[in-house]
Parts: sequence; C-alpha cells; structure tokens
Amino acid sequence: MGLLSSVGVVLHPTRMNVESIDILLAWADGAGLPVYGLPDEVGRLDCAATPVAPEQLAERSSLLVSLGGDGTMLRTLRLTHPHHTPVLGVNFGRLGFLAEVDLPDLPDALSAIDRHDFTVEPRAAVHCSLGGKDRLAFNDIALVRVPGSGSAIVEVVVEGEPFVRYAADAVIVATPTGSTAYSFSAGGPIVSPTVEGLLVVPAAAHSTFNRALLLNSTERLTLRTLPTSGDLALEVDGIVADHVGPGCELSFSVSPEAGRVVRLGRTTFYERARRKLQVAGSAEAL
Repeated sequence: MGLLSSVGVVLHPTRMNVESIDILLAWADGAGLPVYGLPDEVGRLDCAATPVAPEQLAERSSLLVSLGGDGTMLRTLRLTHPHHTPVLGVNFGRLGFLAEVDLPDLPDALSAIDRHDFTVEPRAAVHCSLGGKDRLAFNDIALVRVPGSGSAIVEVVVEGEPFVRYAADAVIVATPTGSTAYSFSAGGPIVSPTVEGLLVVPAAAHSTFNRALLLNSTERLTLRTLPTSGDLALEVDGIVADHVGPGCELSFSVSPEAGRVVRLGRTTFYERARRKLQVAGSAEAL
C-alpha cells in the first residue's frame, strides 16, 4: 500500500498552466487518489480537483504539491500550518530555492513519495505578534518605509535588553530560509537551512551601525518603533499585512519545524544557491 491517501494542489496565482494540473490529475487517477485544491484556483482551470476551504486543504491532504515558484511554495507552507503536511515544490521556469523538481519529473516524484522514497527537510517559521494578532512567515517579516513617510527608526531588543537602534528603509526579521531573499538583497549573509536562528537586517541603513544580527531561535526578540519613525508597512513574506506607526512594539518567536519540504536527493541547498545567486561567477583566488 502506498504512503499517500490524497493529494492537495496549490497553483501559481496568475500563471494558467493547464498542463501541470493535468499531469497531476492523471497520476492521481492512476493511483486511485483524490485531489483537493482551493476553490478559486481549481475553478479558474475548470479541472476535476475537488475544491476545499483553505483551512481544510492541508488537513485533508497527505501531500501538498506547489505548482509555481518560491512565492507559491511559501504560500503553500503557510497553508500547512499547523498540520505540518509535507510539501513538494514543482519549478515553473526559473530555479527556486524551495522547489525540488521540474514539471516533466512530477509523475516520477509522486511515485517516489508514494513508495516512501524521500526525505523531509524541516523549515522554521517566524511568528510576529502585534496588537493581539499573530502573523506567520517562512521567509521574513519586515517593517518597511511607506513612500512619502519617514524612515524606519526601530529599536532592537533581545531578551528584554535594548541592543541597537536602526534608521533604515526597512528592518527585516528573516528565517534561514529567508536569508536568500529580502535579507540577502539588503546585504545579509546566506544561512544554511539547518541553522536554528533568526536574522535581523537593516535595508539601506542611515545609521552608523548597519550590521545584521543573528540570534538563537530561543532568544526573545522585540522591535520597537521609536517616536521619530515614519509610518511603516508590515510585510509578511512580501505581502503587506498591516501598517504600524511610531510607538508600536512587535514580539517575535520561532517555530523550528513549522514546515516540511520534500527532498528527493536530486539537489543540495548549496547547489541551488550557486545556481540561483550565480555564485560561480564570483572572483577566484589567485
């Protein structure tokens, strides 16, 4: 008997790739498995997948398949919380850090998973608490300057002790997964996904101290927007979730194994990083 009892699918929000869902549905039909999807996504493709509510998708699926790029993978991982359903990422076009296979390899990948021939790579998530609301991100949560407003003037407090004040266009709190995203573009380091930690990185810092900070995942982190700060957008995995003004306090915590990414042993993190970031073009020592 195979491992899988059902498959859920999450689609790219704009790319209409009928071929991809047809490949998935054909494999599932051959295996005698139901396929579930989000109502608006499967509806626009008019396919045979059964629509279910977002909060039920991970609960009813023994595997989620993300058909898109890293953004679709992040959304799929958020949908798995708190059920920890494993996620298989399928590339569309450019190589991603999280996706594991290209579309032509999808049937073989599903068969390998069904016969238990895979591993699971845990991925940490960062929680942000503000005004009684909890936000969850697998890449990063950022306080970003609103155009026309002042800079992000933010105090970083660790374990209740004020450490540094940043004046910047944004202050980013990133997981190791997110170290290769917004954090990297702001000058932060590449962090192995096996590290249990949290990055705090200023983007385009105007303050004298402009270095990133790496915390242990168990350390309590608080960001305080100071009275001189402008209005800021609260971005969760790149999506604006709220706005905050001066005098706000945001608390952060880490869930070390909030997400589970399927790996088939075909690539490593460092191989994907070299290709995605074009590390091969860097200078060589003489």
